[in-house]
Amino acid sequence: MVMPNVGALIAWGLITALFIPAGWFPNGNLAQLVEPMMMYLLPTLFGLSAGRVVHGQRGAVIGAVATFGVIVGSDVPMFLGAMIIAPLAAYTLKRFDNAVDRKVRPGFEMLVDNFSAGILGALFAILGKLAVGPLVDILTRAAGKGVDWLLEHHLTPLSSVLVEPAKVAFLNNTINRGVLGPLGVQQAAANGKSILFLIETNPGPGLGLLTAYLLFGPRSLRPSTPPAMIIHFFGGIQEVYFPYVLMKPRLVLAMIAGGVAGVTVFMITGTGAVAIPTPGSIFAYFAVTAKSGYLGMLFGVAAGAAVTFVTASTLLGFGRLKSDRKTDEVAVDLSGKTLDAGPVVVTINGKDIHKLVVACDAGMGSSVMLAGTLRKQLGKSHVTVEHTAVRSIPADADMVVCHEGLAARVRSAAPGKPVVPFQIFLGDPAITRVVEAIQQGTDLDV
Repeated sequence: MVMPNVGALIAWGLITALFIPAGWFPNGNLAQLVEPMMMYLLPTLFGLSAGRVVHGQRGAVIGAVATFGVIVGSDVPMFLGAMIIAPLAAYTLKRFDNAVDRKVRPGFEMLVDNFSAGILGALFAILGKLAVGPLVDILTRAAGKGVDWLLEHHLTPLSSVLVEPAKVAFLNNTINRGVLGPLGVQQAAANGKSILFLIETNPGPGLGLLTAYLLFGPRSLRPSTPPAMIIHFFGGIQEVYFPYVLMKPRLVLAMIAGGVAGVTVFMITGTGAVAIPTPGSIFAYFAVTAKSGYLGMLFGVAAGAAVTFVTASTLLGFGRLKSDRKTDEVAVDLSGKTLDAGPVVVTINGKDIHKLVVACDAGMGSSVMLAGTLRKQLGKSHVTVEHTAVRSIPADADMVVCHEGLAARVRSAAPGKPVVPFQIFLGDPAITRVVEAIQQGTDLDV
């Protein structure tokens, strides 16, 4: 729902950072854009995107109409309300369309289509105004009071105990855009900034983890870390470091420690952002950090990186663990095998792969990066490389590539499609095998 509208979030964030009274160039006239965009534009875009995912253009229309109901029914930004009512409205319309399919007399199709969408849209807008909007308003205000209690009692850093493990389970977008973002928007509207925007997005801990892997991780993984560091810290794609944690789950302790350290510094220095840093790049941090908080922001990012590095290096045994030698041996064994632990499903020849799809959770982050890498590796071959969300894998895909943590979802969303799971986004042997099979026209077992 949110990722397709990141550009709108960035536009709103830049306008907020520049023109609000606490911004770089305070301008009362231009600052009038901030609240309408936050209250009306962004939730409506979320509702439109949610509806489109569920039921195409008709779903997009009814999703936007239903979302306007929750917007009018509340005094707080209805990001969460849009995420609830828009897909529900679109799904109801989809079920209606399926029920009347081929039962409408010829010549009445347009009438039924338009009036069904209009009537259901009106009903859901009313439902949003009278019920969903006020309910989400109550829940949001309650959550806001809980956050205020944490801030008043200086317990905000403890949020990292929950946030960091959830992130590496690929729930980072859900946490940031679905929970912390809406609450942060309320705080920023009232105070001109919010620390909540900086809790999940801090690029410091990921940088510290990758640096520890570079110096003390298994030798087979060290060459992949420098490009991963650049992509994560400057490109803002957090998913690139998640596999490094998942391969050695004890390292989640390092991520928690770094997260707590970063948030602690943000809290002590009073640092906050005026909008969600999207993506979580250091450049995005500079763009949306409140004007008075740049020094605290840099210290918070540095503290997160340093604490994570020290903790991760200790957990990695400073490169002396025997378990890492086993990891190197497994990596050698996997150079000629798929990384999927399941049985071989099918054999496909590289010449028969014409559309290769890279899937990730939202279809806007890690899949974009990997798809770009594959396009460069394949050059002017016969293969088209696309990126997509797991839920939107095209029917004409010949093969799907995804992280092994998403493999089960991909197989469920695209039954019968050959799926190649991988562990790391850069230099994984499973990806190498796919490229070689396409270039050489050889068989590939998946």
